[in-house]
Amino acid sequence: MEYCYLILLLPFLLFIVLGLCGHVMSHRTAGALGTAGLFVITILSYIVAAQYFLLPRVDGIYPTVIPWHFEWLRFTDWLHIDLGMLLDPISVMMLVVVTTVSSMVHLYSFGYMHGETGFQRYYAFLSLFTFSMLGLVVATNIFQMYIFWELVGVSSYLLIGFYYTKQAAVSASKKAFIVTRFADLGFLVGILLLSYYTKTFDFAQLTSGEISLIGLTAGKSFLGLSVASWAMLLIFMGGAGKSAMFPLHIWLPDAMEGPTPVSALIHAATMVVAGVFLVARLFPIYVTLPDVLSTITVVGLVTALYAAAVACVQTDIKRVLAFSTISQIAFMIVALGVTTEMEGHVALGYMASMFHLFTHAMFKALLFLCAGAIIHSVHSNEMSEMGGLRKYMPITHITFLIACLAISGIPPFSGFFSKDEILAAAFEKSTLWGVWLSVVAGLTAFYMFRLYFNIFWGKEASHEHTPHEAPKSMTIPLCFLALVTCCAGFIPFGHFVTAGGFSYDIVLDGKVAVSSVCIAVIAIALATWLYMRPNSKPSRMAEALPRLHTWAYHRFYIDEVYMFITHKIIFQHISTPIAWFDRHVVDGTMNLMAALTQSASYRIRGLQSGRLQSYVLVFLLGALIIIVAVLYACK
Repeated sequence: MEYCYLILLLPFLLFIVLGLCGHVMSHRTAGALGTAGLFVITILSYIVAAQYFLLPRVDGIYPTVIPWHFEWLRFTDWLHIDLGMLLDPISVMMLVVVTTVSSMVHLYSFGYMHGETGFQRYYAFLSLFTFSMLGLVVATNIFQMYIFWELVGVSSYLLIGFYYTKQAAVSASKKAFIVTRFADLGFLVGILLLSYYTKTFDFAQLTSGEISLIGLTAGKSFLGLSVASWAMLLIFMGGAGKSAMFPLHIWLPDAMEGPTPVSALIHAATMVVAGVFLVARLFPIYVTLPDVLSTITVVGLVTALYAAAVACVQTDIKRVLAFSTISQIAFMIVALGVTTEMEGHVALGYMASMFHLFTHAMFKALLFLCAGAIIHSVHSNEMSEMGGLRKYMPITHITFLIACLAISGIPPFSGFFSKDEILAAAFEKSTLWGVWLSVVAGLTAFYMFRLYFNIFWGKEASHEHTPHEAPKSMTIPLCFLALVTCCAGFIPFGHFVTAGGFSYDIVLDGKVAVSSVCIAVIAIALATWLYMRPNSKPSRMAEALPRLHTWAYHRFYIDEVYMFITHKIIFQHISTPIAWFDRHVVDGTMNLMAALTQSASYRIRGLQSGRLQSYVLVFLLGALIIIVAVLYACK
């Protein structure tokens, strides 16, 4: 593991080289350099993972390894910011996830983005994002994580707004940046609160149990919550913004304006799970605060149902997948939230969340890349302009079907194993929460097969050019991710990924597994009945529930609520009066002082005329006045 620093150094160097020298390279050279570099980084990550998981375990837990570490800034004896690289089970898992998906996206983009203006710039931004995300997951302390957290936000802004000549892409990138910055303000305040009372930023100290939370709780409260609760809620606010949890989810659907490979990398497999990873990293603290975990659970439950309901009626395939992502990330958040009691080393919800993070990254990246292949073929995002594509795109069809089965929870695909672990954890906590997530799982199966049948079956749409299969540079990543999706469920995940002193051998709950599969099969059957063949049943259902359909299609008007609050209330009634006060009172006062000074200067400008005679006359008059005054005073 002595060369693990290269995992961070190489993507940064790729960003510098492609960003500064990309304009003198051909598209092929820039793409080959970026892709080859990411494959090298991926191989290094696999080597580091293999070496790490071969280390001897202590009490069944893998050790925490810090290959390199140094002090960057020191403010006081205890307040200092360090930079380093922390390897533990969840960070090693994230290294594998980020580099695997990123390398597949780099290879896929070689075909998808061929001929695009700014091709070299695109690969430079991909390298910057990969560097930022890798730095985030291996951070040794929470402030280092925050630095890379912000870099992830910047690179996301650049990639979403890649098509900067399109107003929609520019607006989407600004929206994502502003919403996540607002959430990150809470994250920063939470970091400052936590570090002030614990006297450290270091993850090892924060999660080891050596730092007592008594200093955060005893005699220190605000609005009925302890300082510890407020700190961890504010930190979760940052995670909720990055992971698009309700009500900070509004940026993610619009972020689909970026290139489809970007959606696969950022908005399906890596950036959006940063919030889940943050909660998991600080989980030994969260588990001591039941009130905070309850809040996290409720946020996840509401988000999961809301996003699944909206996904059921969307017609843009990327927006369906975007809301699907929001719903699945919420599953992971709920799994963490329901893990409130530890018995020995058992942490069912925690392990289920990490397992679903791993499996979801693969099949959701596969779904987005399949969507990119479809869009590349038919030149449209709308399902109404698709249909019957299975005979034109057989590879995309099979890989998309595998991903749909996985996310629906059909065995033996990977999503079945991880999703059922989450359902088991939810039922263990509360029957209501288990039923709630089971309903969401049923909706997931329904909207995914609604999407599948509308694209590959149904009525064949007319096209100017005959649809065709994607080139090999795009289909190879599809096949690889489909293979991982088929096999990942059989990985003894609980044996490898343990953290915070918790480990768990994943064992399926028979009752939960049978009921969830039955729900998924019923949902798939309903989608088949409605969408496999052209018919009027979907439109009749929409007409039967017109208000619900309209509200869901318009995302329950959450964006409009934000627009009303920001434009009608904040802008017109708060910002406009403040702007008037600033312009007329503050600026007016300064302008008045400047005008008075200028007027006085204009009136006395004759005192410095430059004529020597005038200066001598004034000097003599002054001297005479002084002499007269002295003589008068001496009488």
